[in-house]
Amino acid sequence: MDREFILTEEGHRLLREEIEHLSTVKRREVAERIKTAREFGDISENSEYDDAKNEQAQIESRIQQLEQKLRNARVVDTEHLDNRSVSIGHRVTLKNTKSKETVEYSIVGSAEADPRNRRLSNESPVGKAVLGRKKGDKITIPAPRGSIEYQIMDIDAGE
Repeated sequence: MDREFILTEEGHRLLREEIEHLSTVKRREVAERIKTAREFGDISENSEYDDAKNEQAQIESRIQQLEQKLRNARVVDTEHLDNRSVSIGHRVTLKNTKSKETVEYSIVGSAEADPRNRRLSNESPVGKAVLGRKKGDKITIPAPRGSIEYQIMDIDAGE
């Protein structure tokens, strides 16, 4: 059985947009590069042709991967989330109990995790720790230099 991918509505939209972009714009660009490279003559020693064919294969592979994710996607309806406990699709504000610094994360499925943009997977240490918890709860996150304790300050539905 194929793995289920949990996506927010935004993640689902972005996935469809990427497939559309690759299927139209990128395919056309690469087809044009292949056509141009063929015009150079002998394709057996034509690096432009080889590069374009390799890029074409990568694009087709990526489209297949994305379509597979889309087929196996379960989209979380963020409009009807219960803000009493954390689930996928929530934005969570955490306060470090020692430093008093606050940080905000969106909890998303692993297919759309982007830690640099504070979009954490439900399978990440922070994601696992906050799921099902309520505002005011304290959680402990294992970290390389010892555990960090946070308090959940706010739970908000939406991207």
